[in-house]
Formats: sequence, structure tokens, C-alpha cells
Amino acid sequence: MQPILVTGGTGTLGRAVVWQLAEDGREVRVLTRRADGETEPYRRMVGDLTTGTGLSAAVSNVEAIVHCATGKRDVEATRNLVTAARSSGENPHLVFVSIVGIDHIDLPYYRTKLATEQVVAESGLPFTIQRATQFHDLIARILASQRWSPITVVPRRFRFQPIDTRDVAQRLSELVASDPTGRATDIGGPDVIGMDRLARIYHSVHGQRRRVVQVGLPGFVASAFAAGHNLTPSSTVGTIDFEQHLADHTQRGTT
Repeated sequence: MQPILVTGGTGTLGRAVVWQLAEDGREVRVLTRRADGETEPYRRMVGDLTTGTGLSAAVSNVEAIVHCATGKRDVEATRNLVTAARSSGENPHLVFVSIVGIDHIDLPYYRTKLATEQVVAESGLPFTIQRATQFHDLIARILASQRWSPITVVPRRFRFQPIDTRDVAQRLSELVASDPTGRATDIGGPDVIGMDRLARIYHSVHGQRRRVVQVGLPGFVASAFAAGHNLTPSSTVGTIDFEQHLADHTQRGTT
């Protein structure tokens, strides 16, 4: 089998994808700006998505590209990746990770994601776009950012369906082994749950006794979240809930 290239392979999701692909017996390449690093189950390919340097070698002879890299220049980076992939003559399956609700929630980052989806769809490559709900890690970071405050403040009426990156990685590995589908069915975690309840779970797992205060937020973005455009309750692919995620990471000392 030909190798799989993972962009963003050292990030939160990318690491899980790399390990899942390796566990599934696939040869993995990771695009990285640095050649050094700890021994991992993949080959490091030095390159830069924003400049295009090193991409030709990275995409050479690959069967698929799992595009997990993300940043402020996503559109430009993805165009460079597509150009390199099309020039390789291999016609690899491009699997792109996106976010549920980006066509309804008017955040700048979401607008960039939506534009990047368009680049993928118009790339001329066989492609699959997989939208997922917010990761457990994001919810945990938001709550952890308030650790020095005497109370935890959360937006009223906001619900999330957080999913574990391990569940997303498993889904992406399945997509790599399947035919391109264009826009795949959205995926989400096992529970739709209010932000106030997520905060209480977070405090309970960490042995904290803190007051959770809900506040109303104005504007179209807040209304979109309150309306549940970030949810996909009919597609509960994830099996690891928020409490289990926190417990796993607490045991490893990473949360």
C-alpha cells in the first residue's frame, strides 16, 4: 500500500490520526516544518504549506492526504497543497477535516473553513470533507482558561456535542480506506449538553468546587449557537464522552 500524508500531524487531532493510521497498519508521513523530534510511528517530511516548499516530495506517491493542518492562512495553504498534489500525477484522495455549522455561524475562523472547503471541492482531486463538532479538548481549554477566577462564567443557552479526537481519528482512518464521498455525513460526540453542565463535569473531575454563572450573549453568532447550528444529534459517531475524556487526560497529567 502507498503511504498516507497527514498535515497538522503534530497537532491535537493530527497526533490521534497518525497513531490510528499506524495502528491500522498504514505507512504514515507527517508534513512538518522541523526534521527533528521524538521517534514516532511516521516519517517526517519537511515542508511548509504557506510557502509551498517541500510539498512536492511530501505528496509524492501517496495514496491519500488527511488535511488536519489549520491556521489563519488555511485557504492559501490548502491551495498550495492541492497544486502540489495535482502536479504529482498520483491523484490522491484528499480528506479534509472541517466543522459542523460553519455555514450558519458567522465566526471569522468558520468563514475561513468554509472557503477552504470550497478549495477542496474545486481541487479536481477525489475528495471527502468530514465536518465534526467541537472537540473535548476545546471545551476543556475554555474552562481551564478561567482557573484563576473565583467563578466559572459560561454563555447561557449554549449547547455542545463535543467529540473526542480519537473518535474523529478512527472515522478519518475509515474514510481513507473508502472511496471518496464528497461531503461526508457530519459527525458528533455521544451527548448534546449545555455549557453549564460541561463546566460542572469539568470541576467534578478535577475535584473543584466552583460556582458556574450563566450569562446571556448578544449578536448573531450567539444566536446561532443557541439555535444549535453547531450540533448534529442524528450523527452521534463518537463514543467517548466529556467526563471520560477528562478522566483519561487527568490520568496522563495532560489536562
